[in-house]
Amino acid sequence: MATTEECRAALEKLSDSMRSAEGDVRTAAALDRSVSCRITDLDITFVGRMTDGRIVVQDTLQGPPVEKAQIRLAMTGDDLVALVDGELNFAKAWGSGRVRLEAGLRDLFQLRKLL
Repeated sequence: MATTEECRAALEKLSDSMRSAEGDVRTAAALDRSVSCRITDLDITFVGRMTDGRIVVQDTLQGPPVEKAQIRLAMTGDDLVALVDGELNFAKAWGSGRVRLEAGLRDLFQLRKLL
């Protein structure tokens, strides 16, 4: 089972990848939205902001987030690490329910370029 530190490192790695992206992916990464990533097996939530092509984690909360972020992800820690390392395909994981993504329709259309 991935630790809190490993999950935070995976989010940093994802953020770095988004920052160096080009084309449509860079455009999608440039959204300015509140973000939460709930790690279900650790019962923690990373909350922050997607801005300037990066994900900035502002806090780590025990349990579910108090406020509903504009972009919400939920998965196990192992799945987060596997996604970021390229070992788990997002579309397949989302389709099977291993990963949950919730956002407004407009944001979902932009985010599909990232995923």
